[in-house]
Amino acid sequence: MGRIRILSDHVANKIAAGEVVERPASVLKELLENSLDAGATEVRVDAENAGRRLIRIADDGHGMLRDDALLAFERHATSKLSDVKDLLAIATLGFRGEALPSRASVSRLLLETRSADEATGTAVEISGGKLFRCDEIARATGTTITVRDLFFNVPARKKFLRSDQTELAHLGSLLTHYSLGHANKRFEFFHEGRELLNVTPVETVRDRAFQVFGSELMADLIDISPRAFQLRLPPPYVPFGQPEAIAEDPEPEFAEFVLEGLVSGPHIQKLNRSQIFLFVNGRLIRDKVLLHAVQAAYHNLMPPGCYPFALLFLNCDPGQVDVNVHPSKTEVRFRHGSAVHDFVRDAVRAVLMESRPVSNIPLPVSPTIMREPAPEYQGAASLPFSEFTAVMEGRVELPDQSGDPGREWAGQIPGSESLSAVAGEALPEIRISSPSARMPSISLQNEEPAPSLARAQTRRIPDTHGALDQLPAEWDRVQTMAALPDLRPLGQLHDSFIVAASRDGLWIIDQHVAHERILFEQVLRQRAAGAVEIQQLLMPLVLQLTPSQNFEYARIADELNAYGFDTEPFGQRTIAIKAAPAGVGPGDIEKVVFEILEIAESELRSASLDEIRRNLCATIACRAAIKVNMRLEPSKVDWLLRALSQCEYPMTCPHGRPIALRYSTRDILKSFHRI
Repeated sequence: MGRIRILSDHVANKIAAGEVVERPASVLKELLENSLDAGATEVRVDAENAGRRLIRIADDGHGMLRDDALLAFERHATSKLSDVKDLLAIATLGFRGEALPSRASVSRLLLETRSADEATGTAVEISGGKLFRCDEIARATGTTITVRDLFFNVPARKKFLRSDQTELAHLGSLLTHYSLGHANKRFEFFHEGRELLNVTPVETVRDRAFQVFGSELMADLIDISPRAFQLRLPPPYVPFGQPEAIAEDPEPEFAEFVLEGLVSGPHIQKLNRSQIFLFVNGRLIRDKVLLHAVQAAYHNLMPPGCYPFALLFLNCDPGQVDVNVHPSKTEVRFRHGSAVHDFVRDAVRAVLMESRPVSNIPLPVSPTIMREPAPEYQGAASLPFSEFTAVMEGRVELPDQSGDPGREWAGQIPGSESLSAVAGEALPEIRISSPSARMPSISLQNEEPAPSLARAQTRRIPDTHGALDQLPAEWDRVQTMAALPDLRPLGQLHDSFIVAASRDGLWIIDQHVAHERILFEQVLRQRAAGAVEIQQLLMPLVLQLTPSQNFEYARIADELNAYGFDTEPFGQRTIAIKAAPAGVGPGDIEKVVFEILEIAESELRSASLDEIRRNLCATIACRAAIKVNMRLEPSKVDWLLRALSQCEYPMTCPHGRPIALRYSTRDILKSFHRI
């Protein structure tokens, strides 16, 4: 007797379940996608015991006929594909036809459905892959699927489930993520009768993000209005020896990609990628190409190891993306991945350049405010879902319960320790740079009151120290770095930070990173124009390299020379430097070269040429910039602020540290209990 046998449908279904049914959230994912494919506008999910005992999903979609309800439990039975060509342009979330049979094989499943074309509905009950009953029922149009006792017949799989809190977090995270991707639909989630999510249909992505994340984060998010990109497609393949198949002047074909969504400013910094939500044609995915594109958009704007918040929607012709590359359908492959990557990167970076968000100084939490203890169940919006991210238990990023919007990122910014050290000392000396540079006064009379200061919306503390019935117009407007040209310098703090004032508040500017950004963009422009300023050395500087440094030098020698270094090999593992960029001091030349060469080999080899060039510029600018603890003349301070205001991106240094912090007028008034 031969060794090869055909597996029974019962065993095949369990194998399929093992591929895609990892946990209760995996069950819910497939059923939820089917509801959305069915045109549902309202989806309700009920769960018990974190999905182990019960998962019920009810929708108002178009439902199924009786015959279709029975056929849906056959392997690879689907209404979404009919031909192999359909696999090349999948426009639905589900398509394989394994959702119901694979889940019915490891649970007790009840399907209740009714199509508008039939007067009665159908109930189909299956336990462990065996049909128990098929009855007529009375119900409204739509579908309800109840999954009980998950993995009751596969105890080995059941042992791999995590705690109830973890599994519940995955369920809530999945519902939250899909609610973000479908703002025009209603989603409800109840766990053992307790409401955990309830979002109503809204018109915009920002409105849905407000429903999910609240108001604090929304102030730091930047809208990406729909941006279109047309990709010219290559001509169709023509078989060799058939020139008659070539048209004389074929019309070029184009594929259109449209990107929209929300992104955070560089001052919002997360420790992992769990807050990057990517949707391609309505499908939530974890695509390496798009993730890298988002990170590349923040290159030189955010410290390494930090990630932004992003909610992005990329829509394109289904034929331009292959979603059939992973059993859980969380990965996709683009036909022209490089072009899509550059489009997303450039679109996000362009929005950041246009908006120029400013970092506010985080306000301290008042010790008199009483806070309720955190509930047992944390919000699911920021928790990961294992099929979409590598972040698992032990690395779950819980929402901040402190109520301080700045607490999440304030301690993560390199260099912030110097500010905190200043705060703990005695009153520092602030030198006034010029008699005319005084704090702009806030007039309390003869001005029209701001519309936003309606008495019904403002809490006042009675005092006898003056009223705030009138303030300058637009005093509480949301400011950006566009206010830089209007800053009035007051002096230096510890000869390291420039203190300045404007109509919208008080500013503190790090003089080193500000000059670093100015030099960084200057070197980039000079490199692009081929006009880098150099300084000839009286005597060549000879450097001895390690073997790994020698390999790196051989790879980037041309780039070094293009940025003002005149270098050449000078014996075995030795180079001679005869010239250097004009801004780099003689004592820093050796340090700059070694810093460039000591970039991790794996990081450099995976970086694009543009990233390598930016790393070179950042190193040169950092060494050439003015330092902290350096007293500046008033004219130098004025020049620094003017030059910073003319930068393309004056918010952060090339390494991602913030350049300026603003203490807004509104925050000042709040701190003094004036509003």
